[in-house]
Amino acid sequence: AQQGASEDRRELLAFLSGSSSYAPASGEIVGILKQMSDEMLADYNSATEAEMSAIKVFEELMAAKKKEKQLASEAIEKKTARIAELGIALAEKANDLEDTQEALAADKQFIANMEETCKKKKEEWEERCKLRAEELQALAETIKILNDDDALELFKSTLPSPGASSFVQVQVTAAIAKSRAASLLKEGLRFAGVSERV
Repeated sequence: AQQGASEDRRELLAFLSGSSSYAPASGEIVGILKQMSDEMLADYNSATEAEMSAIKVFEELMAAKKKEKQLASEAIEKKTARIAELGIALAEKANDLEDTQEALAADKQFIANMEETCKKKKEEWEERCKLRAEELQALAETIKILNDDDALELFKSTLPSPGASSFVQVQVTAAIAKSRAASLLKEGLRFAGVSERV
């Protein structure tokens, strides 16, 4: 390497001193410059191709990202609209729930009132049935008494004789008394809602 440097130095000194021993090497320099130019051009072309490829990849990536952004924006809009719809539906359901709870409370109150009313009506009905049973028992006993032979004799003895004068003349026979008592009893049974058994 030192020897090459000394030769270069000598040639440079000879060139500067105008010595005739210098042989121009311009052809060699032009060759070196041409080679450098070719290498630089190849590097430039390679770099240009790499840059163009990178630009193409970048543009494709940007197009894909723009499409993703558009899809994401559409999804956000749809989800925002869905959230709004769900919010409205939720508010409506909350109102429905409130109305249903109020209706349930009113129904419970109605049931409580109805149970109380039914209890009172049942007590009243039981009291009526008891009174009707007592009335029917009293009517049955009355008919029994009226049908008794002693009662008939007593009844006959209290009536004035056919020849006697009175404001009202009454003739009652045992058959008429039985018939009247039976019709009264039937009417009492019909009023009480009990089937006729006498």
